Amino acid sequence: MTEVITGISSMATRQLLADLARRHPLGDVEWQIESTGGVEALRRVADGEAFDLVVLAAEAMARLASAGHLLPGSLAPLAASPMAIASRAGAPAPDVHSAEALRTAVLAAPRIGYSTGPSGTALMALFERWGLTEVLQGRLVQARPGVPVGSLVAEGAADLGFQQLSELLHVPGLTLLGPMPPGLEIITVFSGAVGARSTRPALAQQALDFLASPAALDAKRRHGMAAPDA
Repeated sequence: MTEVITGISSMATRQLLADLARRHPLGDVEWQIESTGGVEALRRVADGEAFDLVVLAAEAMARLASAGHLLPGSLAPLAASPMAIASRAGAPAPDVHSAEALRTAVLAAPRIGYSTGPSGTALMALFERWGLTEVLQGRLVQARPGVPVGSLVAEGAADLGFQQLSELLHVPGLTLLGPMPPGLEIITVFSGAVGARSTRPALAQQALDFLASPAALDAKRRHGMAAPDA
């Protein structure tokens, strides 16, 4: 008889978890992982919704753990996810390979797409350090929760898009310009844990152990991520 474990994650790990759900070594077990905006996922777990697995940015997971929403002792780092930059396929591709070049590209972009997640927050902090917060007012386009920034760029709603590489890789109609330049890297670490209200905690822990194991590393690389300690 097939057993089912449920989970929730942010959109950044959606493709990775779907890939690993097909490759897991746990036998006749079905993974039902729902991916949504990170803010929404955090709210649902905090409101007491039951999940066997929770995979979110490390900062969000720490908040959930401290509030008692995760099984004590189960929290584990899973993957490091770097931010990347994209433009629309066929459009002129600006140079973004140095801090100076990226600043120039940002100032030249009529519309800049960014996310509601931790990478978007870090990007806004960078613009503030550069003194561009006021200059860019009216040109910043924030994707709705659960909507890839890449789709805004591909559809022409943004000219330059910033989001985790794992979320840009699978969006058609983009040119990937590269990662953030040296010295400006924005890395989000994703962690996983067994939900405090899990009805299958032992099975969920086995799944989590697999996600954190070397056996999952190739899949992480395919989806634009790395080991959390890389």
